[in-house]
Amino acid sequence: MSMRLDENNLSLPELYAKLTASGLVTRLLELARDEDLGTGGHMGDLTCQVMMEPSQTSRALLRARADLVVSGLAVVPEAVQILAPEVKIDFKAKDGDNTHKGDTLLELSGPSHQVLTLERTILNTIGRLSGIATRTRTFRETIEKEAGEGCKAKLLDTRKTTPGLRVLEKYAVRCGGGFCHRLGLHDAVLVKDNHLAGMTPTQVAERVGTAIAKVTELRNQGKEIKFFEVEVDDLDQFGALLTLPKGGIDFVLLDNMGPDKLREAVKMRDAANSDILLEASGGVNLETIGEIAKAGVDRISVGGLTHQAVNIDVGLDSLDSP
Repeated sequence: MSMRLDENNLSLPELYAKLTASGLVTRLLELARDEDLGTGGHMGDLTCQVMMEPSQTSRALLRARADLVVSGLAVVPEAVQILAPEVKIDFKAKDGDNTHKGDTLLELSGPSHQVLTLERTILNTIGRLSGIATRTRTFRETIEKEAGEGCKAKLLDTRKTTPGLRVLEKYAVRCGGGFCHRLGLHDAVLVKDNHLAGMTPTQVAERVGTAIAKVTELRNQGKEIKFFEVEVDDLDQFGALLTLPKGGIDFVLLDNMGPDKLREAVKMRDAANSDILLEASGGVNLETIGEIAKAGVDRISVGGLTHQAVNIDVGLDSLDSP
């Protein structure tokens, strides 16, 4: 079963354009505006209204407060458009860069009240996404260190993302050197344990075979389906899937299996001359990912890239003289 061209073949700018084409980021930024400036007439920034003249202008630098992998700069132009349309941006770094504490990421200039209105939204966004990108880079470097730079295992995200932030958090994973799994329930088939509850391995294979036929029918009708994946809890289920005709299953997710079972699954796949790619998931952390990668799997998905990431501090420093 052939997979469509996916987001992992795109450059970072191309990926950001694709992920944001749905308008989800625009809606998020509009919500951020309404959270800060109010609704029902948009009261605005009351402090700036009473403290600053409308003609007052400012320059400010957005700087890293810690070493980090940059992510979120791509959001800034639209944030400016929505929150501070007269502010100018001069980028000093780009998403995916390794930067150090004190490095400047961008410069803002324009009406003072607009610079300050914009400040918290972009700091929150860049801090959150850079935290994910930095954590992802740490995982990738751990794979390379423990399993060797030639290790074929790709590091992927999951759907364990912050509601409303998924496309941005998946973008951040790419900035850190990881790869995108499915974006949601709408773009790929992933048959999980709850879809197969109570079935024997033989019944699992039969049900999956029926699902493959339905996917083929949908694709023939013009439906884009990125891939077909099945999660298994044990090697008996996996063995049953290997009896199905080639080309139906793209990936098999080996859930919560230790390195020994993962190696056995790789042997089973190779002995069957199957083209299925194997994905390890569950129980993956910085202490275990090296051994998992050395087991020979093709993919490792890690929910903790996003749901365990910690914001990294970035700050906006004024260049205006007192």
